Amino acid sequence: MNRTPEEMLEIASKFETTGEIAEIKPLGPGFINDTFIVKTEGEGASKYILQRKNHLIFPDVPGMMMNIELVTEHIKKKVAAEGGDPMREVLTVTRRRPESMTEDERKDPAGDLYYKDEDGNYWAMCVFIEGSVTYEKADTPELCYKGGEGIGKFQAQLSDFTTTLNETIKGFHNIRWRFEQWDEALRKDAAGRVKDLAEEISWIDSRRDEMLDFWKKVEDGTIPTRVTHNDTKISNILFDQKGDVLCVIDLDTCMSSTSLNDFGDAIRSYTNTGAEDDKNLDNVSMSLEMFEAYTRGYLSQRKGNLTESEIENLAFSARYITYEQVLRFLMDYIDGDKYYKTAYPGHNLVRTHAQYKLLQSIESQYDDMKKIVDKYAR
Repeated sequence: MNRTPEEMLEIASKFETTGEIAEIKPLGPGFINDTFIVKTEGEGASKYILQRKNHLIFPDVPGMMMNIELVTEHIKKKVAAEGGDPMREVLTVTRRRPESMTEDERKDPAGDLYYKDEDGNYWAMCVFIEGSVTYEKADTPELCYKGGEGIGKFQAQLSDFTTTLNETIKGFHNIRWRFEQWDEALRKDAAGRVKDLAEEISWIDSRRDEMLDFWKKVEDGTIPTRVTHNDTKISNILFDQKGDVLCVIDLDTCMSSTSLNDFGDAIRSYTNTGAEDDKNLDNVSMSLEMFEAYTRGYLSQRKGNLTESEIENLAFSARYITYEQVLRFLMDYIDGDKYYKTAYPGHNLVRTHAQYKLLQSIESQYDDMKKIVDKYAR
């Protein structure tokens, strides 16, 4: 989305920054949201992150911003009580300037957390944390441990959070909902590809019951519902210059679900020895060394406040989330490649095969994974 400097200045000026806005520059590739860094000068000079929130992916941006506000305020109180620095150890949402808000916006509990422009686009701002470091990939056991520690710390800080968060993305990680989509995709066969996918479809159908059995435990409360981040890649954790965890960022997908989703999603991304769309399946497997490093870091923060059912199902969550991703890649291929961006014909099918190879590797090491969980959880 191209905006003139004057338009960007007008948007940024809706928020309560200190100092005078001196510069607004794009930040990062912007796969979902458009992100900018805002620099101010003069008294109180600082930096901020300004984002256009993608309301096609997140149809309830006000609900999303309310989730972020509730979660960050809860963590800030914890950090302050422990003598930490809430401005560095928690993401800080920048509020709207009261004079820039309409009467209706002032009545909205989330009205000062975002700005909706004349084109219907939603904007939000947060404070930039100076001196922070990010990593694009957890390529060593040491960094894998730190990633687990970061997500474990985030969840531990929210273990006593009891407010039900808004569901900003319908059915996220809900396999019952995914199966409804799956069955409909097979029925429609939009791209005429089902006839050539008998083997791949059998991968999904043969595991349906065990995946539903896992999700039933979430539905009936056997596995408790907590705050989940839902995008636990290493780049969503900020570190300080010494390599210690500062905080978790990119909280757009925070919702109420099982915390096991975050563990499983991290294992899916951290431990893969190949690429998510690797054409050479010999490259793809789950590194048990990386699994142990992440699990050790995660449970160093979480073992004191996980239930027995969560511990028992922790290793299975890696199978669950990886299976779901196989299903989603294959479903998108059947639908005609409408959801995921593709670089070439058949890209989603390549992704399907690579994720399935990872799933098989996880399944083959499942007993060892459970032993590792027990080792650090008990």
